[in-house]
Amino acid sequence: MLAKTDSQKTIQTMTPQQWIRLITVYLLIPLVLLICGWDFGWWQAWVFSVVIVVVGIGGRLWAERRHPGLLAERANFDKASDVKPWDKVLAPLMAVSLSFPLVIVAGLDHHFGWSPVFPIWLNILGFILIILGYAFATWALVENRFFSSVVRIQTERGHVVCDSGPYRVVRHPGYAGNIPPLVGIVLALSSIWTLIPALVALIITVIRTTLEDRTLQAELPGYRDYARRVHYRLIPGIF
Repeated sequence: MLAKTDSQKTIQTMTPQQWIRLITVYLLIPLVLLICGWDFGWWQAWVFSVVIVVVGIGGRLWAERRHPGLLAERANFDKASDVKPWDKVLAPLMAVSLSFPLVIVAGLDHHFGWSPVFPIWLNILGFILIILGYAFATWALVENRFFSSVVRIQTERGHVVCDSGPYRVVRHPGYAGNIPPLVGIVLALSSIWTLIPALVALIITVIRTTLEDRTLQAELPGYRDYARRVHYRLIPGIF
């Protein structure tokens, strides 16, 4: 779809079908968790579901309001011709690894009782990690109008370095924000076995971050200077 900005510049926005697909994904994640757990009185799963839907959909509405056209850019990644070949594999792999494997394992763990029930204070700590992590990632999405879902230099959109907001802390805050929830889900849903898909997701995140950072340093003007100012990619003092 096309829309007009205040300056009468035509921009592309998400189609109704793309909005439906986006909302469906965010509803499907908690649905899979509840079906695999098969316990509709599992309050931790319901709290997790609310957090996922509110932060996921709400954050993207906020981002679109601040940067019209950003969600269309993210949704139309398959039409871009300059996506890095390795990211055609890593981008969908990372998106899947951060969602469905985690809730499938956590749900099955709850249903079959593989892990002991954690004390409530650990569940609460887990939810704090989830909320803080997703909030940080959402902040990055809202702050950076070039926050694409794939690795490419957006020359047609006047791609420049974003060094404000969470980008003053680490160079890839969108990815960094996904790390605390990997631990948080384990604690919030009382699932030791979820550590396995969480570790896989972390490895994929580190690999993609490394390759993306190399690409930006080589191809995006000003990024090397930015990297000299902000030293760490994901975790301050560590990586």
